[in-house]
Amino acid sequence: MKDYQLALTDQINKAVEDTSTSVLGMAIGNARWLVHMTDVNEVLPVPKLATVALTQPWFLGMANVRGNLYGITDLSLYLAGPPTQINQKTRVFLSSSRYNVNSGLLVSNMLGIRSLSDFEAMENAEESTPKPLGSAGKCQDREGRVWHVLNLQALVQEDNFLKIAV
Repeated sequence: MKDYQLALTDQINKAVEDTSTSVLGMAIGNARWLVHMTDVNEVLPVPKLATVALTQPWFLGMANVRGNLYGITDLSLYLAGPPTQINQKTRVFLSSSRYNVNSGLLVSNMLGIRSLSDFEAMENAEESTPKPLGSAGKCQDREGRVWHVLNLQALVQEDNFLKIAV
């Protein structure tokens, strides 16, 4: 597991060199998602969580990460998907500090750092199908797999995301 973390950290450091076109792939529920590297502060194993009473089911609790408190959200559950099963592949990524929201987002699995040039934007042919919450659109990789693009800034500023109380 330590080797995996070191390899992921090395990939992140390399991607920082050209963050404008680098994206991080992740599995959220049953879907593949991409988030821009500039939106990710750090990726870490699921930290110990302190539960908070009377909160939404998707809000898992608070975590102390090097002296800073982060609210941890099950992103799949928040996006109206199935709850994320926590296992050895499950990760939390911390949102960029530029959004002024200490938010950690639980995802099923990290799928690696990629370049936007490896994807082709998909036109919204299905206008009647609404985009999932937090989606900035879809794209397709060279193998034909569909990926949603996460608009993290819009997500962490949504009223529903900020109102964790039931």
